[in-house]
Amino acid sequence: MNRALADRVADAVLYEGYILYPYRPSVKNRQRWTFGGLYPEAYCRQSTGPDASANQTECLVRGNADTVVEVVVRFLHQIARQVGAFDPPLVAWQEDAKSSFHPVESLKVGDRLFQTWQEAEEREFACEATLGAIRDRPQRHEFSFTGRQWREPIRAADGTVPGVLLRERQTLAGDVELAATEVGAGLFRLTATVRNLDSAESTIDRDDALMRSLVSTHLLLGVRDGAFVSLLDPPEECREAATACRNVGVWPVLVGAEGQADTMLSSPIILYDYPRVAPESPGDLFDATEIDEILSLRILTLTDEEKRQAVAVDDRARALLARTESLGADDLYGLHGTIRERRTIPGTPMNDWNPEADRRKLESIHAGPFEIRVGDRVRLCPQSRADILDLALIGMAATVEAIEQDFEGRVYLAVTVDDDPGKDLGQLRQPGHRFFFAPNEVEPLD
Repeated sequence: MNRALADRVADAVLYEGYILYPYRPSVKNRQRWTFGGLYPEAYCRQSTGPDASANQTECLVRGNADTVVEVVVRFLHQIARQVGAFDPPLVAWQEDAKSSFHPVESLKVGDRLFQTWQEAEEREFACEATLGAIRDRPQRHEFSFTGRQWREPIRAADGTVPGVLLRERQTLAGDVELAATEVGAGLFRLTATVRNLDSAESTIDRDDALMRSLVSTHLLLGVRDGAFVSLLDPPEECREAATACRNVGVWPVLVGAEGQADTMLSSPIILYDYPRVAPESPGDLFDATEIDEILSLRILTLTDEEKRQAVAVDDRARALLARTESLGADDLYGLHGTIRERRTIPGTPMNDWNPEADRRKLESIHAGPFEIRVGDRVRLCPQSRADILDLALIGMAATVEAIEQDFEGRVYLAVTVDDDPGKDLGQLRQPGHRFFFAPNEVEPLD
């Protein structure tokens, strides 16, 4: 299994929704971990939503009875963090002291704010088997992680202890069952089922259920002396077997270097084969379908008070905010967007279509008594059917960057607004700084 190439993508999946924007307890959308949670069965029975206690991965493996498959189950173990205040502050901290404190939502000590909320600890369980062994008899591997409660002092600059962080996690238990079915010569269907084995019998609310859940559960699958088959683009001889694979709550895709077939990521988020984190991305934004520019700009618009609340969440939020605020103009420009490749669908006539080459471009156009050419300066005069953004540009001077005709024969002038501070982006044909008007919606300035 090629962990070096797979782990970065897998970590992005692991922390999906962890701090997005970033979340903080004061905002309405404060619920973390909306993807890939395996909840206690008692909670799922009482819930009317889609929450499940198990997921199932099925994929195809080329190999033989001696081919070894590796399965790594990864998830987050939630930790409840309660902030407590001592009144008066303790003169010194003693680990074994049972000093009483009163719970508070937040506590400010110096310039630091400490917030009651949730944290998470990464968990991983690995097992392996030969295809021959699990073909003859499915194997079940159990795992568990013990609960714990511990305290951490909050120290002031003068050495006193005005508060404490009380952390608690519940015991988690689960299992993974491996099975294989031979579906062709040298072709096996591998099935991996992960279950939450929480023993609670009574019904529980969602907050309690999350404490007992396998959060953001996903699998890394590896094979030795064999190869995985893409379920997105299987070869013709495997297409029927690929269609028969049943995946519940997850979707397996090939990961690693393009063309490798020894590692798969079974993710609760739908991905393409060989997903990767963009090299321009300065770091995780805790949204696995990241749009770095939009999220970074959103974070930069937080008020000072919102930023103080965000960094009080945990160290990851603090690092995210510091990294985003340190981005320079070149960094942000690098996030504005790029095209690396054009994906095609095998067997479709659209593969050879190049919209830029096929679009008809004109050098000039007549608008009433005037002839307008590329490079001319014009004044914008949007008509009554214009949208609110076009109306905001009434009377502004602009430069005609291109004259284009759509596939229905309509002609438009692509212009950049002279007073737009992002005019250079419009000249590079970037969206948001390039505007389109009909010929009768402009008048020449020259």
